[in-house]
Amino acid sequence: MTAAGTLDGLKPPLRSISHSTTEADVWREMRAEAEAAIIEEPLYAGIIQATILDQRSIAHAFAYRLAHRLGDGDLARLAMRDLCLSAFEADPHAGAHAVRDLVAIRERDPTCRRYLDPFLFYKGLAALEGYRVAHWLWHQGRATLSLHVQSRISEVFGADIHPAARIGSGVFIDHATGVVIGETTVIADDVSILQSVTLGGNGKESGDRHPKIERGVLLSVGAKVLGNIRVGEGAKVAAAAVVLHDVPAHTTVAGVPARVVSRLGTGEAPALSMDQFFADGI
Repeated sequence: MTAAGTLDGLKPPLRSISHSTTEADVWREMRAEAEAAIIEEPLYAGIIQATILDQRSIAHAFAYRLAHRLGDGDLARLAMRDLCLSAFEADPHAGAHAVRDLVAIRERDPTCRRYLDPFLFYKGLAALEGYRVAHWLWHQGRATLSLHVQSRISEVFGADIHPAARIGSGVFIDHATGVVIGETTVIADDVSILQSVTLGGNGKESGDRHPKIERGVLLSVGAKVLGNIRVGEGAKVAAAAVVLHDVPAHTTVAGVPARVVSRLGTGEAPALSMDQFFADGI
């Protein structure tokens, strides 16, 4: 047995918490983190320099990084970079969405020490920003390229997000592996989605057939929400739950099929607290 004192000694360093959340402030802080990281790890200096320090905005940096990860033999990195940059520049809110998504990770993920880490390495953030490019292409009538980007996101990051889905900002997709988001899904702002979550159809409907997830919802590991149903604001869906009917706002549902197991206060925000306990501390 390891002594408690030894365990205390193995605790990871506390995260530095930033209160800078504007696009300019986040970009400034991430550049400072990049400069420090070059000194910390010279072997990675070239990648950090090209990806962040040589870019003139956070939108350009996201475009470069996504292209580096999603470019392939069918669509080379240079073409993918230009495509991503076109999407970010065409949408005046794209930079703000990306920043809010990045800040969401920093605030909700206890492993996140700085903005640099999710930007460079986290699959959930990359899948989400890649989806935003595919979504823009879809609405430009460029379905072939849009579906290509969707396919690459699935291959590289393990998340399958239909480009027609509508996703707000400040969304945290943790790990991304096994996440499936269907075509007519709508996800509001400030939602947290853990690995292996499915927002799918029930196989019996056509047209508008996927879930509507309201603001502040927490979808825990392996949750399945199936059909054109609504998960109300500030609700919590427990791990491995299968949801087949509407979920009232500010409740916790669990089980197969899911049922209400507890009520939450209207001031609670499970997506922000990431509290996955339900029903009497279980």
